[in-house]
Amino acid sequence: MRYCLSLKHRQPITPQILLSPMPNASPPPRGIDVIKSVVRTLPGSPGVYRMLNGAAELLYVGKARDLKKRVTSYTKLGGHTQRIARMISETAVMEIVTTHTETEAILLEANLIKQLRPRYNILLRDDKSFPYILIAEDHAFPQIRKHRGKRNVKGHYFGPFASAKSVNRTLNTMQRAFLLRTCSDSVFESRSRPCLLYQIKRCSAPCTGEIDTAGYEELVQEAAAFLGGKSRAVQDMLTHTMQRAAENMEFETAANFRDRLRALNAIRTHQGINPETFEEADVVAVHQDAGQTCVQVFFFRAGQNWGNRAFFPRHDKSATPSDVMAAFLAQFYDDKPAPRRVLLNRDFEDRQLLEEALNIRSARKVELLVPQRGEKREIVEHAATNAAEALARRMAESSAQRKLLDQVADVFALDAPPRRIEIYDNSHVQGSHPVGAMVVAGEEGFVKNQYRKFNIKGTDITPGDDYGMMREVLTRRLSRLTKDHPDGDGETGDSFPTWPDLLLIDGGKGQLSVAEAVFADLGIDDIALAAIAKGPDRDAGRERFFMPGRASFTIAPTSPVMYYLQRLRDEAHRFAIGSHRARRSKAISDNPLDDVAGIGARRKKALLLHFGSAKAVSRAGLTDLEAVDGISHAMAQKIYDHFHGNP
Repeated sequence: MRYCLSLKHRQPITPQILLSPMPNASPPPRGIDVIKSVVRTLPGSPGVYRMLNGAAELLYVGKARDLKKRVTSYTKLGGHTQRIARMISETAVMEIVTTHTETEAILLEANLIKQLRPRYNILLRDDKSFPYILIAEDHAFPQIRKHRGKRNVKGHYFGPFASAKSVNRTLNTMQRAFLLRTCSDSVFESRSRPCLLYQIKRCSAPCTGEIDTAGYEELVQEAAAFLGGKSRAVQDMLTHTMQRAAENMEFETAANFRDRLRALNAIRTHQGINPETFEEADVVAVHQDAGQTCVQVFFFRAGQNWGNRAFFPRHDKSATPSDVMAAFLAQFYDDKPAPRRVLLNRDFEDRQLLEEALNIRSARKVELLVPQRGEKREIVEHAATNAAEALARRMAESSAQRKLLDQVADVFALDAPPRRIEIYDNSHVQGSHPVGAMVVAGEEGFVKNQYRKFNIKGTDITPGDDYGMMREVLTRRLSRLTKDHPDGDGETGDSFPTWPDLLLIDGGKGQLSVAEAVFADLGIDDIALAAIAKGPDRDAGRERFFMPGRASFTIAPTSPVMYYLQRLRDEAHRFAIGSHRARRSKAISDNPLDDVAGIGARRKKALLLHFGSAKAVSRAGLTDLEAVDGISHAMAQKIYDHFHGNP
């Protein structure tokens, strides 16, 4: 059998080898029998293996220095944790990818876990990219701004920052310290006089020539030096300039430099811990309690503290803090640049191997260290304390959330507390740009990656028909659910149910009747259904609830469960309105010429320059259209037919 090597761990991987038992008479083999049949053909080389169940759902991704030895360990009858034993029993297929080295295997494993989110792996819940500060270089007067995502703009990037709040606070202070512009290029080009930011001394107003190119470039260099770690040198230079201006009795200039120095000091004051023994590092601390784990990450760049963030990986209760640390680091740095030094509070078995893998990925030296003394040790202990406090808060919140869900089960007469609640609402303005929205809540609060919006497509729905809109939304959602998960036991990558236990509708008896009809059409009878109607005069606390086969009822206005249900309803309302506004804004910016086949950017520009607007183009005659540069007779006919309804 031929084995292939894949080094493209940054891209979705198609396994080069599929090892599974030959088709037999039903029932097909599972568990140890499947694994034994795979072991016979495995090499003793490094690689990655995937275990799948009978429905082709991924159970686990693992890496090995010796594939044969590692996979053979699963064929033993005893000595496994409950999690591993359950995983082995469900295995129906194994897929193998061989690599040249174990380092390549660990990179590939981390990439696959992050992409595919297997049920039995330790999973990092990291759905947001980190923000950076960007000083763009695509303009004569560079703009300073917050940036997320791909680095597709030419310029200097400084970060990562732990949160948007950290970036915004730093940006606000940087404006006062260095007076760089934050406006977009289009606003910059359209200014004829300085804006308010210039008046309050937060911009040097290069847009109207209040500062020349050389002077502005000096400010840019100072800002880049400060963010790049030379903060003390920048402060010393500004102090010297202020003193010299004061000696020359240029008191207004001296006052300006004084204000800039105060702004720089404010940045360091807000940052709290600022290390003296290193400039660049991530500090990662793990704390575990009652089967749950918090990983706290502090970001230090340029000798400054750029914030911290807590993560709560999903894992089995048998996972140790060292297991979580190893899995977290591999997944965390899968799509993020690692700093030159990562300080840890826990050592783990493959630390040197992961360090080598990060060296290869970063194309520079990266150290994973567990400090034992000095300032580094103190900062790691501080991060560990933060991790413990964050986990305690989360466990307290989870306990309160579970109590609320118990009360929800009592209110709606459910057999058990709901694991997944779906809440629906619609939004439109006099029937235009209608949008339906679904928000999802569970045991850990709102699950925003499960939110969905529905652009209403039905041509038979009268504008403003809330019942028709609700019917379309529920039909589309539940039909898809029935098709994709007919057995009702599907789960997302985080083991979160795909079927709701409770479906809430923002509305009254009419909306409830629509939902009941949709349930009947699709043969759904195992989801609790309720509608929440606003009280008289839309007073909060006087809501009335409707359920099939039950008289309407209310809940005490001061009840915690009433506040919880109001919050669910308000979140659905917020999401629906936001989706509607986004659709309406997009429609406003759409140009009718975009719908004409064969009209590209150049022809559209020529038409708009000639006629002044798309509306004028739609009213133009055939001869007038032909008079536009680049518009042939055939194209003019096509444009004319498009706007006049001719086939």
